[in-house]
Amino acid sequence: MNPETLAMVMFGTLFVTLFLGHPLAFSLGILALVFGVLGWGGDVDVVFNLLANRAYGVMEEYVLVAVPLFIFMAQVLDSTGIAERLFESMHIIMGPVRGGLALAVIIACTIFAATAGVVGATEVSVGLLAVPALMAKKYHIPLIAGSICAGGTLGIIIPPSIMLVVYGSLAALSVGHLYAAAFGPGMLLSLLYVLYIAVACAIKPEYGPPLPKEERIYSIGYKVKVFITSLFPAIVLVVVVLGSILAGVATPTEAAGMGCAGAVLLALLYRKLSWKALYDASWATFLTTAMVMTLFLGGNAFQAVFMGLGGGEMVTNMLVGTEAGYYGVLFIMMGIVFFLGMFIDWLGILLIVIPIFMPVAMEMGFNQIWFSILICINLQMAFLTPPFGYSLFYLRGIAPPEMTIVHIYKGVLPFICLQWVALILCILFPDIILWLPKVAFGAGAIR
Repeated sequence: MNPETLAMVMFGTLFVTLFLGHPLAFSLGILALVFGVLGWGGDVDVVFNLLANRAYGVMEEYVLVAVPLFIFMAQVLDSTGIAERLFESMHIIMGPVRGGLALAVIIACTIFAATAGVVGATEVSVGLLAVPALMAKKYHIPLIAGSICAGGTLGIIIPPSIMLVVYGSLAALSVGHLYAAAFGPGMLLSLLYVLYIAVACAIKPEYGPPLPKEERIYSIGYKVKVFITSLFPAIVLVVVVLGSILAGVATPTEAAGMGCAGAVLLALLYRKLSWKALYDASWATFLTTAMVMTLFLGGNAFQAVFMGLGGGEMVTNMLVGTEAGYYGVLFIMMGIVFFLGMFIDWLGILLIVIPIFMPVAMEMGFNQIWFSILICINLQMAFLTPPFGYSLFYLRGIAPPEMTIVHIYKGVLPFICLQWVALILCILFPDIILWLPKVAFGAGAIR
């Protein structure tokens, strides 16, 4: 069997192991070892040397230090209750508007996403408060489910996103450029969600009734006070983390460190800082980082062997030679990522597709930053697409019995369509992605 055919068998075997339910990290590593030995004539030493070098390369990747720092930051912010404060302030301000509580969910999630960068923390924190409040006001149950799930997924695309740090490391791209590029699409998605909820509640008022007049008891002064005390600290944190990166003052890793210090300071100011909170945040960070890095090691091993067998070149030739054209090849790749998102989490998809698709993107002349953000927008859908969307199960875990899994599936479908709308808009109008990187770093720095 020639090496290229062996690489394709290796890729097919990976999907078999995944559908059988085997852990992704170990599937990637073991397949790399087995097919490396087969592809290099049974020379185990060559394969072990290759895998050891790739593992050492992962350990040397400075930008990956930002991963545990951003995770710790999100965990500490979760313990401060900043998400709850954001939702409560939006609740007070938006309550009199038709569909206002659902709009408050999206706005609160958008702001919290810009400080946390993790889906689970955003969705669970906001969801625990929002679900009872919206259910009590007789909001349409699928709309409740869809708005909370979709709002939570903003944490994976709006900087400081963990996914963008991982992507930058895997694709050898500047994380600062990716952060700047993701800001526009993240805001576009949030705007589309807000418009959808507003239009849906305007057409069908029973979907999102406004608060009755007797419950609008808060004065303008109180609203301003709540707004400032909940929103101002979040804005400061965003400026410290994202602003320092865009201004060139700090690297993503250094900004992550400042973000951790800011999160701890917020916990102290809100009187939520305790040894138990720090311990819980540290332990959760340790577990999540260990999972990410184990996947990284397995993915790098798989990538090294697959590319060494000529699999990447073979896929590039196949896609470029389809005569599907510029947009045809792009939509084939987007379709593959979307399909994988139904069954595999975002990190697994990145580890599988980046080494294969980035050479295709360069061969087709795609702007690498633009193409990368398209992949990341697509991966956001992986959190919502049945049957295995993580956001669906996050919500199911905190939802009352009245909200069934059918309600959740039905609720996310319009938002998946909106994510496709955002993806297509970003394809047709690349400056949605590229305008901020050009402003922050100059047109010549964006490749």
